Amino acid sequence: MLIKRTQYLEHIKRFYESNLIKVLTGVRRCGKSVLLNQIKDELIDEKKANEDHIISINFEDVKFSKIRNFNQLNDYILKQIKDNQKYYIFLDEIQHVNQFEKVLASLKATQNVSIFVTGSNSKLLSGHLASLLVGRCKEFKIMPFTYSEFIRYYQDNNLKLPDKPFQNYLRFGGMPQRMDYTLEEDIKEYLKSIYYGIVDKDICNNQSKIDKETFILISKYIINNVTKDFSVQNIVDYYNLNNQDNIYRKLIYRYLEKLEQACLISRVRRYDIATKRTLKQIEKQFVVDNGFMLACDDSKKLFVSHALENVVYNELLIRGYDVRIGKTYKGEIDFVAMKDGKKCFIQVSYLLSSDDVIEREFKVFDSIRDHSPKYVLSLDEFDMSRNGISHLNIEDWLLNKVDIMLS
Repeated sequence: MLIKRTQYLEHIKRFYESNLIKVLTGVRRCGKSVLLNQIKDELIDEKKANEDHIISINFEDVKFSKIRNFNQLNDYILKQIKDNQKYYIFLDEIQHVNQFEKVLASLKATQNVSIFVTGSNSKLLSGHLASLLVGRCKEFKIMPFTYSEFIRYYQDNNLKLPDKPFQNYLRFGGMPQRMDYTLEEDIKEYLKSIYYGIVDKDICNNQSKIDKETFILISKYIINNVTKDFSVQNIVDYYNLNNQDNIYRKLIYRYLEKLEQACLISRVRRYDIATKRTLKQIEKQFVVDNGFMLACDDSKKLFVSHALENVVYNELLIRGYDVRIGKTYKGEIDFVAMKDGKKCFIQVSYLLSSDDVIEREFKVFDSIRDHSPKYVLSLDEFDMSRNGISHLNIEDWLLNKVDIMLS
C-alpha cells in the first residue's frame, strides 16, 4: 500500500529531462526506492519513456550483487543501451558500488541519458564525487512521511485511522512501513531493526573501524537528548561515569558526524538575532523521525515538548526552510525559519495551560527588535494571538490548514 509523494514528485519533475544527475538522499527506509518507482511510472504514463528505455538497478537486490565496482556497472549499463534515443537510468542505493562516480560522469558525457540515483549517506555528494561532478548534480533530500502524508496514507488506502492519530504520529513517527504494524511492541521492534541496520550497514561496517558497542551507547544518548542544548562534555561525563574505559571529545564529534552522514540527525547552529549572523557553534541536534526516539529509549516515556519540537523542525526542513536556533541577549527562540532572504521566528509549546505559561512563551519575543513575523505554535485549539504575535495550532499547521509567513 502506497501513497503518491506529490510534494517530492512535483519538485523532481522539473528535472526529468535535465542533463543534471538527480540524487535522492535520505535515511534508510524513508521511501526513496518507492519514489524512484513513482518517477518511472510517471515517465511511462506520460509517454516520455518506453519501458525498454528504462534501466533500473537496486544494489540491495541480490540479483545485482556482483556489480560492486565502476567497471562492472559501466559494462552492464552500456550493454543495455541499444540506440541513440534517450535512456532513463535508475540506480538505487548507489553507495554499494566502489567509485560509482566515474560511471555517472562517463555516462553523462557520452550517452543520451537522464540519470536518477539514491543513497543513504549524506556524503554521497561530497569528496571526490563533488569534485568530479561539480555543477552536474541536483540533490533532493527525502524524509519519512510528514503528518499530512501519514493521514493521507490511511485515507488513500481506505484504512481506519489509529485512535488519536496525532499522538500516534508524535510517538511512532512517519517511517512508511511502520504503518504495517499496530501494536506498540511490534512498531518499536521494527524501528529498532531500522536503527541497528543503519548502524551495521552505514556506520560500524568493516571499513569504519568504529567500536559498535561504544557507538550504540553514545548514539542512543544523543538521540534520546535531541532538541536539548548540546554539550559534548555532558556526553563524555555520562560515558566515563558508567564505563571503565574513558572516551574523548574528538571521538564524540566523529560519532556525531557519522550520525549526520547516515541522515539520522541534523545539527543546527545558532542565529544571533541582533547581529543577523549565524554562529559557528552547534547548539542542538534533531532526529530525522520521532520513531528513532522510541527505538533508542528503553523506557516508554514520551517527552511531548521535545517530540513536538522535533516534528516542527523536520516539517520546516521539508517545506524548504533554512532553520536556525534563535539567540537573543535574554535567551533563546526555538526556531528562526528563513527562505529567499526572508524569515520568521517560531516558539513551540505543548499547551498554553496557564497565564504563567502564556506569559513565558510570548515574552521570549520581547527583546527582538526585528519586525519579521513571530509565531507561537502549540496544541491549544483556541487562538491566543496577542501583541502582534500569531498563535497557531500545530496540528492545523502540519495539515496545511494554516501557514506561517515570512518577511
